[in-house]
Amino acid sequence: MSTYSAVIVMDPIQGLNLKKDTTLAMIREAQARGVTLYYCQPRDLWVRDGMVYAELTPFSIDLKATPFYTLGTPEARLLHTIDVVLMRKDPPFDMEYIYSTYLLEMAERKGTLVVNRPESVRAANEKLFATWFAEFCPPTLVTRDIARIKAFITEQQFIVVKPLDGMGGSQVFQVKADDSNQNVILETITHNGQRTVMAQRFLPEYRQGDKRILIINGKPYPHALARIPAIGEARANLAAGGKGVGVDLTPRDYEICAAIAPTLVEMGLLFVGLDVIGDYVTEINVTSPTGVRELETQYGDNITALMWDAIEQTLEQRQGAAA
Repeated sequence: MSTYSAVIVMDPIQGLNLKKDTTLAMIREAQARGVTLYYCQPRDLWVRDGMVYAELTPFSIDLKATPFYTLGTPEARLLHTIDVVLMRKDPPFDMEYIYSTYLLEMAERKGTLVVNRPESVRAANEKLFATWFAEFCPPTLVTRDIARIKAFITEQQFIVVKPLDGMGGSQVFQVKADDSNQNVILETITHNGQRTVMAQRFLPEYRQGDKRILIINGKPYPHALARIPAIGEARANLAAGGKGVGVDLTPRDYEICAAIAPTLVEMGLLFVGLDVIGDYVTEINVTSPTGVRELETQYGDNITALMWDAIEQTLEQRQGAAA
């Protein structure tokens, strides 16, 4: 299609992981397609008299150069004059993140395509969203009540408990029924009953890999990144030292994807990462899913091309409807 413009809203570009960051793969593919690219951080967004503005910096990348990025001169622009916005700011999903989604939603209402849809990102808490599909989840409890969690531990005998706003395996605890630290763990993670958390039955299959499955415009990429925990580590997250190994999707994986994908498409969640352990989905990541670079390295594919194909198809449909 004809040249179009895109803004990548993200963390400071200087801090991106040159070898692993999925956002860089997205930028590289857009650049190869001739997309006019701009970069900004959430702090560069503002509203004046009902209009959303952004301080946009033209940029390009060369992953073989040092530094790997070249920045142009920032300019203030009405955000709705840009065709596409990719929201790639990492969590924490705090109030500042939510404020950013409000501003992006205002631009979306004036015609900008925002990936993923801001309203849906707010609605789809990455832990709680999985419970929309309870038949594919392990036994799960969401509460701030310590007594309820204790009863759940007695029932399940072995659980994991985690905050609803964590990422990268932070503050994920394994708790057994006979754990002498049970009280202090639950008091700590719930802030003495003041913070809502998620408890799930422990899945021993995580030793074979906590799989990240990428779903792009409702279609699963046929290989998953199985994150294998390091020896002596209870978490499989790459940020916690896990090793990423490419594996083929299983029939059960495809069954889970087929059940969830229509909802993702309906909600405008174009690029999503499912976390699957054994036969169960444990999280649905919609803010800034990762895993692309590792899978591209192992399989030699261009995964982000699928995302940009979907974006361009949407833009063309909009242009056709407006004609």
